[in-house]
Amino acid sequence: MLLVMDVGNTHIVLGLYQGDELVHHWRIHTDRRSTEDEYGMRLKNLFHHVGVSLEEVDGVAICSVVPPLTHVLKLLTKKYFQLTPLIVGPGVKTGLNIQYETPREVGADRIVNAVAALERYGTPVIVVDFGTATTFCFINEEGRYIGGAITPGINVATEALYERASQLTRVEIVKPESVVGRNTVKAVQAGVFYGYVGVVDGIVSRMRNQLREIPTVVATGGLAELICGDTQTIDEVDPLLTLEGLKLVFERNRK
Repeated sequence: MLLVMDVGNTHIVLGLYQGDELVHHWRIHTDRRSTEDEYGMRLKNLFHHVGVSLEEVDGVAICSVVPPLTHVLKLLTKKYFQLTPLIVGPGVKTGLNIQYETPREVGADRIVNAVAALERYGTPVIVVDFGTATTFCFINEEGRYIGGAITPGINVATEALYERASQLTRVEIVKPESVVGRNTVKAVQAGVFYGYVGVVDGIVSRMRNQLREIPTVVATGGLAELICGDTQTIDEVDPLLTLEGLKLVFERNRK
């Protein structure tokens, strides 16, 4: 079995593949203070609940945007699986033609998203990932990763609003009944929800104008399903796209 780990600033998404099938997946909080043993115990518990033993894992692939945790999970992989993990980064074969001015600056999560999107949807393709930051990846008709856009994520923006505006309270991020909120909570929810719908449609529309052909627009990440139902530009919602990209990169480096 292949264990894949997508390490973000807020959550770590884990997946277990049996061949080409994703048989189990989990989302846990990112904790920069946890040790390899603490993460090892969490993995053991997750595996135990689905009847899988650590010994069944014969490969591990990691993409991480949290460097301190990359080292911790590397230690975990060696200690609990007796394996050396594939860590997506410079020198790893992805098959992606990156035209970014400084390719090393492209986040590992954005790379594996692009790999999976190209494999599943072809070219051109735009990937919108709703994470701690909301990222937009732009792959042109020739399959070249040209670049993209990065905005503060929905939770980050909402938390900043709460911290900076003393009379506003924290709110749950949900689709409001109306864009016109009739109390403060509903007004904030309307602004956050429809504001991000507008951000997505605005950026994607401008990216489309850079292309000769109509792209497939794919959304992924924790809040993709909530937001994208009201957008006019998203074609597909693929919440586990990053895990699929990790599997593909692992396979390309095993050959």
